[in-house]
Amino acid sequence: MTMADRDLGALLLRQLREGRGWSWADLARALRDTARQLAIASLMNRQVASIQRTVARWESTSDRTTPGDRYQFLLAHLYARTATGDLAIGPGSDFDILMDALRHFGTPSQRVRQLVELVSRSGRSSSDDLLMLLSAGTQSTIAAVQRDPSKLDHEVINRLHKSVAEINGRIGAAPFVRLQLQLAPVVESCRHLLELDQIGPREELALLATSAYSLAGRLAFETRDDEAAMALYTGATKAAEHLTDRSHRAAVQTSHTMVTLHATGNLEAARTIAREATVEAHRGSSYAIRARAHAVHAEICARAGQADEAAAALDRAWKTVEQLTVDDPHGGFNADRLNGFDGLCALHAGNASHAHDTLNRSVAALRLSKDAVQRGIVNTDLALARLRLGDPAACVALLHEAVDITAATGGRVAAQRIRLARHNLRPWRAEDFLSELDDHIHDTLIGR
Repeated sequence: MTMADRDLGALLLRQLREGRGWSWADLARALRDTARQLAIASLMNRQVASIQRTVARWESTSDRTTPGDRYQFLLAHLYARTATGDLAIGPGSDFDILMDALRHFGTPSQRVRQLVELVSRSGRSSSDDLLMLLSAGTQSTIAAVQRDPSKLDHEVINRLHKSVAEINGRIGAAPFVRLQLQLAPVVESCRHLLELDQIGPREELALLATSAYSLAGRLAFETRDDEAAMALYTGATKAAEHLTDRSHRAAVQTSHTMVTLHATGNLEAARTIAREATVEAHRGSSYAIRARAHAVHAEICARAGQADEAAAALDRAWKTVEQLTVDDPHGGFNADRLNGFDGLCALHAGNASHAHDTLNRSVAALRLSKDAVQRGIVNTDLALARLRLGDPAACVALLHEAVDITAATGGRVAAQRIRLARHNLRPWRAEDFLSELDDHIHDTLIGR
């Protein structure tokens, strides 16, 4: 994308807005109203003035801001319909001009085709527009249940569970914003169904809601919508209260702990949730969740400078890992993941050699696409261990890899860790290898 291309994209957006007689504030209100209609939590309650500033930056010839995935989706939905509400996406339509503007902004052709397909599939019914982000089968399933909640049965819930699992499985391979949009209709369906007094398999619905809300909270955090993330984790915890197996509630709380830590930096708040998670985990059936709960508690203690408490929690985590079974329904946490926590705790305790060995084992095992976000985090922790062992060049080499992983996944925690590592590298600011790293960070993470 050249600056001339970007300027033309900005001009086309301005012409679209003015063609409808809208000011920046008018367009901002229309976008917020559309977000509310589609239940996109990250934007539905945003102040008009905030959205207006974003709109102004798109149209500026001196700003490099371009519409992100969420705004592209909202703009597409908005401009696909005329003032009378009719769908108009053919040549010369506002929607067609919008797609041209997005191309000039550098939006990949695959993304443009996806927007066209999504809007085309929405047809003329505004009530199902949010569902167009899902597969045809899931669309019809949710639409049928929304029309008649009595149709909610085991098969329907299983289909929705599968949709949540598929979205979760794409973390690291697809932008978080896109996954957030795809999950939104499932989350909203759960909210609607849970409000009904008489509804099919109640516990199965609670389990679906627990999974959907928890994943939505994670995605909201990754897209820097911390207020929505906290509300979703609260909803997931509340839904899990209706489940017999307390492992589900503990699983939500371990994730909530880490999001609270990295979103707010409030160790005390994170520690409170972590303690609750360990209690709930021991009331549940899953050894994997127990091990993760102890590992998360260990990290919080280590960050707080409580070395003895962290060591005790790690010891409990390792003993629990030894009891893992292949049929654990909450599988996924294992010795490879625990090595990452162990290494981070060792870093905080000042044992760089032990940290290096355990982190090296962890990162070597994180090779699947679904592990990419975690690999970016552990890679940066390993880089810090190398630095503490007196090898800044090796630290930077690992950070280059972490930067590429983070750029590909959008992982927020890894980005935080990269900033921390770069701060620790300040004594080597005159070295060429650090200048090269700064250029890489700027070109790949900041300047894109």
